[in-house]
Amino acid sequence: MLKRMTEASPRLTARIAGLFYLVTFVTGAYALFVGGRLGFAANLIATASYLAVTRLFYDIFKPVNRSLSLLAAFVSVAGLANGALSMVHIVPAYINTLVFFGVYCLLIGYLILKSTFLPHSLGALMAFGGLGWLTFLSPALAKYLSPYNFAPGMIGEGALTVWLLVKGVNEPRWQEQARG
Repeated sequence: MLKRMTEASPRLTARIAGLFYLVTFVTGAYALFVGGRLGFAANLIATASYLAVTRLFYDIFKPVNRSLSLLAAFVSVAGLANGALSMVHIVPAYINTLVFFGVYCLLIGYLILKSTFLPHSLGALMAFGGLGWLTFLSPALAKYLSPYNFAPGMIGEGALTVWLLVKGVNEPRWQEQARG
């Protein structure tokens, strides 16, 4: 099914990515507040949704820079694996999963800035969001800045989600960049 989605038009692919991003937000937030079995199930749905976002973003940003798009996907999958292992308490070296997503957001922000098919302001917001998530490199700093360090990520990723749902990508510019 995901293969068929990635063969769709770039605009549709972007909108589907936006939908999966929204599902990630909703189920991730639900998991934070509910806990227990329902929270665990919601976290699994959020993880699967973010995996879909990662796959779709790889295809969307391949025309910008294939290597960086692949690196971003790898970082996201590593973060998802870290999060999944954390859920079942088998992470050998504890690294807050948000650190992986900080790096991911920085890479996606850079790819957006280098793209011709999305507004550069979204790239700047994603990079800003990535910096917010990177505060979790230091548990003491993250605790000191909490809950304000969540705001940049929510703003950056939220803005990108809304844009993708409403507008998608500028398809002629995406096609042009894919040909170039």
